[in-house]
Amino acid sequence: MGGTGSRETAGEPGGGAASAPDTGERPARWLLIVALTVQFLVSLDMSVVNVALPDIRADLGFDGGGLLWVVNAYALAFGGLLMLGGRLADLAGPRRVLTAGLALFGLASLAGGLAWSPGSLVAARAVQGVGAAALAPVAFALITLAFPPGPARSRALGLWGMAGAAGGAVGVLAGGVLTDVAGWRSVMLVNVPIVAFALAAAARTGRAGERGRTGARLDVAGALLATAGTTLLVLGLVRTADHGWTSPVTLASLGGAVVLLAAFVAVELRTASPLLRPGLLTGRPVLTANLFCLLLASAQFGAFYFVSLYLQLVLGFGPTAAGFAFLPFCVGVVAGSILATRAVAVLGVRRLMTLGAATAALGMGWFAATATVEGSFLVSVLGPSLLCSFGIGLCFVPLGTAATTDVAAEETGMASGLLNSSRQVGGSLGLAVLVTVAVQVTGGSTGLAELSSGYAAALWVAAGLLAAAAPAAYVLLPAEGKAAAAPTASG
Repeated sequence: MGGTGSRETAGEPGGGAASAPDTGERPARWLLIVALTVQFLVSLDMSVVNVALPDIRADLGFDGGGLLWVVNAYALAFGGLLMLGGRLADLAGPRRVLTAGLALFGLASLAGGLAWSPGSLVAARAVQGVGAAALAPVAFALITLAFPPGPARSRALGLWGMAGAAGGAVGVLAGGVLTDVAGWRSVMLVNVPIVAFALAAAARTGRAGERGRTGARLDVAGALLATAGTTLLVLGLVRTADHGWTSPVTLASLGGAVVLLAAFVAVELRTASPLLRPGLLTGRPVLTANLFCLLLASAQFGAFYFVSLYLQLVLGFGPTAAGFAFLPFCVGVVAGSILATRAVAVLGVRRLMTLGAATAALGMGWFAATATVEGSFLVSVLGPSLLCSFGIGLCFVPLGTAATTDVAAEETGMASGLLNSSRQVGGSLGLAVLVTVAVQVTGGSTGLAELSSGYAAALWVAAGLLAAAAPAAYVLLPAEGKAAAAPTASG
């Protein structure tokens, strides 16, 4: 990648994403603890509220359509502001953005736990999404800044992937348990002590992560266009379940998003300090990582949704039991991530991403093939959960490596915001497509046979998305030696 050297020299002394700030072993360890806590927290809140929705509706008096905004308000704010959050981390310094994001997230969680009306809860969830949009890119950027390429960063990226998967799965479990034991307000208030711990851990890092990029200005026009375009895109996707893909509402939302994002690209090509430098996507590893992440999230988010419905509506699991049923998914991700930290040096980024996606596709196909009325937890859930999650766990280390290959230190937040945006948009897109497929198959019927057929069809599509990710990684990434060596060479 020929142009890397000049960009690195122009950034912080010592080179690109490989160069770590002046952190000793202890501050780096605390930076990792903070990054993992933040990643866990953001993932937790994407799922913890779902099981509590019936209790929330009964207590606060939501109507059916309004209740969806408890989920959508968070998703819209989060997805729409990720690029801005990542760039602010570059300009102001990760630590400042981290502190502000944690404070905002904690206050919004407290307000949500004390909500007195539908509007107050939806507003609190939206502010939570704003805080999460600041936190998610910082979590990834802190790892790339604190650990140089090599085994240390591979281990950190493996832990980062585990924290995200654990947060999503624990969110489903915690939502059921907390709602049953302490009421729905506890699913909001549980964030407060986690935020307090993260702030205390951040204080142990000293001045690590404080430095921002001097002399650069925020691309206000780009920030407004990216935020509005991404928000409108996510809004159009999450509302397809209510309005359909061909309704005027959906077409207007998606069409408006295309126009705004096209204008964003035009602005970024002309500004001196862009929110997203177009050249960042000319690197094959970065481009491939974001495409791969979009496909992976499209399959994973939708699968979580339909497996949860299958457990409760077809197999008859209660909310808490359904939450516990997701724990094997955590086990598989942990096992895959641990193996990936060692295997990436042997197989390289390209082969490991391809292997992970292919394994996950087989697991998802197993889900789809056994999601029947006669299914059981052991055959239809446990086995495919372990195989699918193991494959996904294999992907996190090479995915994080590819996403930061040849990325300069002053653009780690930009790269992280881009990767997280791909994940969020991919999740919304995948869920919208899979819901449409399931509805088409069920035809509106609520019979167990029809429901299981609809869920199975959606899971087959998810398996196809993962199957498409495997050859995409193998074809688009550079040859094994270059892919594996690029991060180290840039250091």
